[in-house]
Amino acid sequence: MKIRFNKKSFSLDVKTVSPFGKFTGLMFKSRNTSNLLFKFHQNELCTIHSFFVFFPFLAIWLDKNNNVLEWNFVRSFTLAVTPKNSPAMLIELPLNRKNLDIFSLFVDKKETFKYL
Repeated sequence: MKIRFNKKSFSLDVKTVSPFGKFTGLMFKSRNTSNLLFKFHQNELCTIHSFFVFFPFLAIWLDKNNNVLEWNFVRSFTLAVTPKNSPAMLIELPLNRKNLDIFSLFVDKKETFKYL
């Protein structure tokens, strides 16, 4: 999947979640799991939490053209994270060595390395 952010674009391998997967997301998975893609219907509630996610991850909300609307560095056991805009998609990107280059586009490297 090709994503655009701040006049840059990058490719990202993602796994589209099933309807059941929307409820579980990264819960109870290891940090080396796949990057997850959630697709939303118009005006669908897209608040997320990180209960039972034992590693930080990057939540990237996208419009229908794969442009980044918002992003958030989510730590374990966060109660709720809600985007300000209505996104078409969400990517949950686990913090792991494979995703470090992508994380560096959004988050300071010192912040990410202390969680590896």
